[in-house]
Amino acid sequence: MADEAGPAIWVDGEPAAALLATDRGLHYGDGLFETLAVHDGRIRHLARHLARLSHGASCLDLPPPDRDTLRAELTQAAEGYERAVLKLLYTAGSGGRGYCRPAQPVARRILLRYPWPAAASAAAQAEGVRVRLCQTRLAGQPRLAGLKHLNRLEYVLASRELAAEGGEPAAEGLLLDGEGTLVEGTRSNLFLVRGGGLLTPRLERCGVAGIARAVLMECAAALGLPCEERRLDLDDLAQAEEVFVCNSIIGIWPVRAWDDHRYLVGPVTRRLQAAWEGA
Repeated sequence: MADEAGPAIWVDGEPAAALLATDRGLHYGDGLFETLAVHDGRIRHLARHLARLSHGASCLDLPPPDRDTLRAELTQAAEGYERAVLKLLYTAGSGGRGYCRPAQPVARRILLRYPWPAAASAAAQAEGVRVRLCQTRLAGQPRLAGLKHLNRLEYVLASRELAAEGGEPAAEGLLLDGEGTLVEGTRSNLFLVRGGGLLTPRLERCGVAGIARAVLMECAAALGLPCEERRLDLDDLAQAEEVFVCNSIIGIWPVRAWDDHRYLVGPVTRRLQAAWEGA
């Protein structure tokens, strides 16, 4: 089945041409989202995405999502598509005055289906990408750390830095928090390889606990590769033997260059790429 030029949209399970202007997700970023990869009509890691959504809803005091309903709607949207991207928004719905929600909010499900992006190419996975350090920094908010919530202005601003760069564009930007600690990419999680083991930033103050990140940490354990979550800085990045970024759509992008630093697409990254394809 050919993908449509623009996204197909469903709201609460029904086809829709537009979104409600009163939705709190639009007004305040009051909600969560998941981005899911469709391969051969099947959704990769669907159970993990639904579990993360449920966890996020609990953290934000949103009504718990009905996983069976979501699973059925997502599966139907994926059916017949060789490659596609599904984006699920779960918002606090409409109502309430200002920032205050209604006493009993009615959550809204918004589902969009997009064509598979050209950026998620095999060439980037094979050859690696160049990244740059963004000047925009992430604010610390432990209550929101790890959640894939709808408030993404820091990431929008950081992504604009990539588009504004002269010369060879960077495929991804790396983000620091206000203390100068490495957190993640603008759309990905970050891993460093040193001494045959993996290092990835702790996400206790900000950042998104990605599905691919969790899967790859389990893959590393299965392969006998040490993996440590810790505070990392630019010195750690400079001293890394291999670097890669990951998310559910791009898989693993090896990093071949950051500023004047060059990295090999090494054996640990290749082993994890193979493990990811089978995960």
